[in-house]
Amino acid sequence: MYVEGFVTAVPKANKQIYSEHAKKFAELLKKTGATRVVECWQSDVPHGKTTDFFGAVKAKEDEEIIFSWVEYPSKEIRDKADKFMMEDPEMKEMGKNMPFDGSRMIYGGFESIIDS
Repeated sequence: MYVEGFVTAVPKANKQIYSEHAKKFAELLKKTGATRVVECWQSDVPHGKTTDFFGAVKAKEDEEIIFSWVEYPSKEIRDKADKFMMEDPEMKEMGKNMPFDGSRMIYGGFESIIDS
């Protein structure tokens, strides 16, 4: 299994809009080979002394943290999905109207080493 993870800050006022945006994004990802898409909204995210989620994405006072991940059968399938998403007109249109500042998103791909 291959996992791509995301953390970003979303304005509190955009929670419903973000949820709708994420649902459309998840549908696109499933078409490209993702087996699972999970979107989580901040519930119990503490501020740290050295670092934390808020600092990692430079969250503003009126923003909350989202944590999400996408599961793929393999990195190869994720790579094909990423290529498709970069070329897909629907995805390009969604990118123009994101309900958050995508420049502060952190993300990365991870190979599973334990899955229990």
